[in-house]
Amino acid sequence: MSQSRVKVVVRNGDIQKALKVFKRKVESSGHLKELRDRRYFTKPTTKRRLTKQQAVRANKLQVTLEKEQNAKYKI
Repeated sequence: MSQSRVKVVVRNGDIQKALKVFKRKVESSGHLKELRDRRYFTKPTTKRRLTKQQAVRANKLQVTLEKEQNAKYKI
């Protein structure tokens, strides 16, 4: 987890706006995603398998998009 902490200053007693800013900062910092990832232990082989599956899916999607674009220009 990154060492940077999320800090928000409450101005003029406006708690709702501060809470909104806090939620946005926490989401963009990636703290929640890392917390969810660390909830359960995932074996290194499983991590590698999942990343490989994601890469295969992304590659298939890219190939199909390229085929569609090439088909548009051949007409």
